[in-house]
Amino acid sequence: MGWIVGGLLVGLLIIEFILHVVYGAIMLRSFVRKLPFNVESHPAHPDAERIEFPTTDGLTLRGSLRRHVAGPSRGLVIFCPELGGEHWSADWYASSLLKDGFDLLAFDFRNQGESDAAERYEPLHWLTEYEVEDALAAIAYSQTREDLKELPVGLLGISRGGAAALAAATRCPEIQCVATEGAFSTHGLFMHFTLRWAVLYAPEWLMRILPIWHLKWTIAMVRRVAEIQRRCRYTPLQRSLSALADTPTLFIAGQRDSYVTPDITRKMCEHIGDGPHEIWLVARAKHNMARHVDSDAYDAKLSAFFSQMATVPVRQEAIGQTDAV
Repeated sequence: MGWIVGGLLVGLLIIEFILHVVYGAIMLRSFVRKLPFNVESHPAHPDAERIEFPTTDGLTLRGSLRRHVAGPSRGLVIFCPELGGEHWSADWYASSLLKDGFDLLAFDFRNQGESDAAERYEPLHWLTEYEVEDALAAIAYSQTREDLKELPVGLLGISRGGAAALAAATRCPEIQCVATEGAFSTHGLFMHFTLRWAVLYAPEWLMRILPIWHLKWTIAMVRRVAEIQRRCRYTPLQRSLSALADTPTLFIAGQRDSYVTPDITRKMCEHIGDGPHEIWLVARAKHNMARHVDSDAYDAKLSAFFSQMATVPVRQEAIGQTDAV
């Protein structure tokens, strides 16, 4: 009798291993595929100051700084563009902040725009430690300038740039506000689409009985294999979001966003917990298109949000990065 039970256990382990390998291979192909985002180009602004600054691993990032000239600045907003976007796109998303008294610093992430490219790294829409390092380098640069270092600092990020802004804010207590549009965590977004499209690759009855921990384990395995293949480290954003519990955070989400759905945005906010957080759901807007739908409301929302920077106390400490997914 014992050998029958042992044989059944071995058989179950073999089946489980096969499921991990087969569906892990399918997930990996999706994970490393570059999505066809249509990113608009924007012209250079003649009044911008060209800037450059180093990363801790020896690259030079480039961008621009625009100053509010009519009176004292109300604060500095650092802009993190989307994948494939350039620092000049800050003029589309955030130029209204200049009129409302803020300075605007924008930069290109590594391997895009005018910044240096890291060898053997091809960026995708997933957030890695490379992009977080770049956002931290921009913050550090602002603190080296006598004309900026005394200002309250906020972050504005779009899509993957929004994820980088959130991750950087969890590690920088001096960040007093974070606004994002279309931001997501790697784990949350991949889990969402795994559950949504799994029936295309697996029988429906199997998905009903497959425990959620099994999917999470497979996703963790896929992430690790992708890290080895692409020579990068994905940032486990969800686990660190609780560090922003006391930081005003604005999530802008498009009601018609098929990439980062409103449900994904709501779950991001849930990971932060209770606190001064807001989701602004923009009717008819697709991914990163909220300002196209209603530019006046968009500009007013950002201005009102960042106006509170001067009254937000600086956090005493930041959370360290973790190896968890």
